[in-house]
Amino acid sequence: MSASKGRVLLAYSGGLDTSCILAWLIEEGYEVYAFMADVGQEEDFEAARKKALAVGAKKFFLEDLKREFVTELIYPAVQANCIYENVYLLGTSLARPVIARGMMSVADKEGCDYVSHGCTGKGNDQVRFELAFYGLKPDIKVIAPWRIPAFYHRFAGRQALLTYAAEKKIPVQQTAAKPWSTDENLFHISYEAGILEDPDTTPPADMWKLTTAPEDAPTTPERISIEFARGLPVKVTVPAENKTYTDPVEVFLALNALARKHGIGRIDIVENRFIGVKSRGCYESPAATILRVAHMDLEGLTLDRNVRALRDQFVTIELSRILYNGHWFTPEREFVVSAIPSSQRTVNGLVRLKLYKGNVAVEGRSSSEGLYDEKESSMDELGGFEPTDTSGFIQIESIRIKKWAQANIRKGQGGIEPKDVYGSRV
Repeated sequence: MSASKGRVLLAYSGGLDTSCILAWLIEEGYEVYAFMADVGQEEDFEAARKKALAVGAKKFFLEDLKREFVTELIYPAVQANCIYENVYLLGTSLARPVIARGMMSVADKEGCDYVSHGCTGKGNDQVRFELAFYGLKPDIKVIAPWRIPAFYHRFAGRQALLTYAAEKKIPVQQTAAKPWSTDENLFHISYEAGILEDPDTTPPADMWKLTTAPEDAPTTPERISIEFARGLPVKVTVPAENKTYTDPVEVFLALNALARKHGIGRIDIVENRFIGVKSRGCYESPAATILRVAHMDLEGLTLDRNVRALRDQFVTIELSRILYNGHWFTPEREFVVSAIPSSQRTVNGLVRLKLYKGNVAVEGRSSSEGLYDEKESSMDELGGFEPTDTSGFIQIESIRIKKWAQANIRKGQGGIEPKDVYGSRV
């Protein structure tokens, strides 16, 4: 028997790609250990363990990372209202740092020479995982099969993997009839590849796993409330169940269950991957969708205007980009995240919500922060506000606008004749 090429810790999902990669690495002469992170996916972990060992893994490691996932990744993203290209809530991206950290811890303890993953050569996750690996252990060596010609020429597509799995007697959930790829965690599930690569193909109804179709959701709205402290959800009250939830993981699980029942959190998009390729993806982010609506609404009541603008322009955009591009273990992430607590100091209060057929509607909010003054804002009483003060405000604001208009008139570009949107005469 030839000597082993070294010990590899494989990020194992139990799915088609990583099961085939596990078998292939063994064929190539590596001693393979399988690592699986419990980040809240609905998974039969015991079945995954048996499967990995049956395929040939020397050891199987399962790490429960749900609490770390919620408190260290999900909650900062909620506080910062993170979103990519104004629609994607970053569910896949958010899980990668905790998975990578758990994986590197095991690799270090087990004396692994290499780590490996099943990310494709066109996707974002290869970047996210590998940058995280290097940010945690700079001298680690990575085996990325989907970037090795001997591998990707042999397995040119999903059908080749399915054939290989059949040859190796590896059981897989994916079939030729349902060839899309999925990634699931506590935050969301994603679907891509297969028939979804045609952006004009409507996802089949039986693809969606987490949420009820909105048209099939209950016809009776459900009302809940979420209490926030410093921008974090600390209490969820569900009157219909006569229950409250305060533990971070339980809060997220409860909101997931409610959103799933009411068909909340589905999106179908074409996004720009970090490497420059466009990709069609479908996502279900149930609890995350509810939390985003509630948190943003409460900020309207409790957050100073300029603080909110600065946070939106800097923290929200930059942290979303950092997460999407896999730059979590970097100095810029430390810098950006350090601004979150001060921006959320006043985001304290309660938001009342109605969940109904795919929608989250805010029905009320309250806070003791005091930035909102009902009398001052009222149209029915002065409330200490002197309307004549606004005359001076408008005069000052109009100075530069008047000068700009006067200059245009002198140059023959002014006047009140209609123009098109580019300023030319109509």
